[in-house]
Amino acid sequence: MSQQNNNNSQNNGKDNAVQDIGQLLKVRREKLENLVNDGKNPYEITKYNQTHHSQEIKDNFESLNGKTVSVAGRLMQKRVMGKASFCNIQDLQGNIQSYVARDNIGEDSYKDFKKYDIGDILGIEGEVFETKTGEKSIHATKVVLLSKSLQILPEKFHGLTNTDLRYRQRYVDLIMNPEVKDTFIKRSKIIAAIRRYLDTEGFMEVETPMLVSNAGGAAARPFETHFNALDEDLKLRISLELYLKRLIVGGLEKVYEIGRVFRNEGLDTRHNPEFTLMELYQAYTDYNGMMDLTENMYRYVAKEVLGTTIITYNGIEMDLGKPFERITMVDAVKKYAGVDWNEVKTLEEARKLADEKNVEYEEHHKKGDILNLFFETYVEEHLIQPTFVMDHPVEISPLTKRKPDNPEYVERFEMFMNGWEMCNAYSELNDPIDQRERFKEQDALADAGDEEANHTDEDFLNALEIGMPPTGGIGYGIDRLCMLLTDSAAIRDVLFFPTMKSLN
Repeated sequence: MSQQNNNNSQNNGKDNAVQDIGQLLKVRREKLENLVNDGKNPYEITKYNQTHHSQEIKDNFESLNGKTVSVAGRLMQKRVMGKASFCNIQDLQGNIQSYVARDNIGEDSYKDFKKYDIGDILGIEGEVFETKTGEKSIHATKVVLLSKSLQILPEKFHGLTNTDLRYRQRYVDLIMNPEVKDTFIKRSKIIAAIRRYLDTEGFMEVETPMLVSNAGGAAARPFETHFNALDEDLKLRISLELYLKRLIVGGLEKVYEIGRVFRNEGLDTRHNPEFTLMELYQAYTDYNGMMDLTENMYRYVAKEVLGTTIITYNGIEMDLGKPFERITMVDAVKKYAGVDWNEVKTLEEARKLADEKNVEYEEHHKKGDILNLFFETYVEEHLIQPTFVMDHPVEISPLTKRKPDNPEYVERFEMFMNGWEMCNAYSELNDPIDQRERFKEQDALADAGDEEANHTDEDFLNALEIGMPPTGGIGYGIDRLCMLLTDSAAIRDVLFFPTMKSLN
């Protein structure tokens, strides 16, 4: 066969497949039309008395055997055998088999049942029993079509495997891939466990603005928008920090917020432009207090959600039960890069070392910036077990208290697991004079073209001048924590609806 004929054959096969799908979709709409004409429009049903879920019935079979239950869910399998059939219904907890016989549900209902399609949503009422093969099932006495599916689900043995399509059509992904549903159920439990822990520690959950005139609190490029009513340009927040600190000034001693923040940056396996951040602030403590809180909270959440403090990610075991390692950034760079930053006295020396070690830097970078670049280049990938990296250079920490004994560094830590930054914490800067000077330095960076630099926030400075007590603060990337605790390869796997390029 010539290549041209072969191509024509392939194209004809594709065309036939499209025609087949088109015909199947047409048949489903015709079935709906017939139901409506017969006065059985499923979309007119407003409620259904669902008494049990599938796994609940299986777990409590001894007490439910012979009892009447009502389940509701999606028809995933159907085996018609003359006057009796078997089907499987999938609900929130899993799936359960049902035996549907003409003599039990009536001739008209059975005729309707035989026309139902995979993907239709049914309500089934009947008695719980066990088949000869030992499968916990429902002997149906009534079957109700609750919603007609007009589309076709992926073939069940192969499921929905196209990654791009899975993210775009998460609703189908959840139907076809049980492990995906399990991931998002765990995500919900993770966030609930965090809330329970903080509530028991006396923290108050609050909400702060998403639309702001000054997007501060982090080094990130914001999204910009326009508010027509006031004819003002606004930004979507990149952090929760500056508003939560205002509440500490106001006398709320322990506050936290779990919410979306927005950063106009790239997409990769660990970054999405909108993501879930938790920040908390506690008066009268410092970054050491934040380390203790973090260690205890991570253990609590893992135990609550997974039942263990030992987690496995991509085959690598990490132990949250052991004390987390604590190491300064300077010591970490010395350990993994072989460079003692205590011996680096000038910017020129820092640049020379960077050139020798192939660490790329930019003209505006200062000595502390280059130390951080050494850390990112040589250290991060080695921090697999839970590790607190402490005492960052002041140049990269504009909102943090300096160390009293060494003002070139600040009381800050980042916690790492699996080579990832999991959280970022400070002894918060509460000196309004020092804060104003650091804002000026950030303004200069912004004027020089740094789109990620902070800008002076006069109202925040006014709050600091009112007086903020010594405070410890921390920000947690919730999505990365969910990735670790669910063994998910990419951030998109733990976001119901990740950002995707438009198909238009």
